[in-house]
Amino acid sequence: MNKKLSLALSTALTCFTSSAYAADWSNTQLHINHGDFKNPFSQNKANTTVYSLQHSSGYQYGDNFFFVDYLVDDLDDNYQDRDFYGEWYSTFSLSKTAGFEFQNGVIKDIGLVAGFNMAGDSKVMKYLPGLKVSWNAEGFSFLSTLFTAYIDDNEGVARDGAPAESNSWMIDIAWGYPFNIGNQKFEVTGHVEYIAQRENELGVDVKGWLLAQPIVRWDLGHALEMPEGQLYLGLEWQYWRNKLGTDTNESVPQIHVAWTF
Repeated sequence: MNKKLSLALSTALTCFTSSAYAADWSNTQLHINHGDFKNPFSQNKANTTVYSLQHSSGYQYGDNFFFVDYLVDDLDDNYQDRDFYGEWYSTFSLSKTAGFEFQNGVIKDIGLVAGFNMAGDSKVMKYLPGLKVSWNAEGFSFLSTLFTAYIDDNEGVARDGAPAESNSWMIDIAWGYPFNIGNQKFEVTGHVEYIAQRENELGVDVKGWLLAQPIVRWDLGHALEMPEGQLYLGLEWQYWRNKLGTDTNESVPQIHVAWTF
């Protein structure tokens, strides 16, 4: 593992350990998604399982969110046989740190965000400083909008990684909406992100992409008389326009299972 990824992972682990110890609330889940995906560089289609550890928590100064994906496919094409990808975002709440009050309005809170994205074999590293707006929306367990820069620190082709890129920006909308049908509990959750166009070190345009990952899931744990919110079963739909900045568009349904620790 390269030094940047090792440092990022150890920093994330330190923050996770300290914030979890003093957390006002926390939620950690294992997600398993399974579907058929196309590699936009090799154009090979692979039967892929994604194991994802996802954590969110709130503490004295704000909140943390991260996930780490481990991907396993049925191809050996030197692109994406087994690899990991992770994102981390720490938000420093203005209401918690500076005493700003957002009462009875559309805005629930505003926070300053420090984030990074990283990948293993491709040696990708991005830094995402920005702003997060949390919204008061009836019926939603959460609704937030993230506006960040997208600052490149890739290893580059000289180090056998993905090409270094010019800097860009990102907007992301995330939500959770629980609902009931009879005595059964469900949730619609997920996110949509747009990352703007940039150029890589080879002089190739990396197209702006739109990635949507909505999930509809059933609280299977509640149905089986387990604790509510412990086990979910559902469908995640991934729509990716200009996947990884290429001309490839993708629309893939996935079986989705989530277990809350």
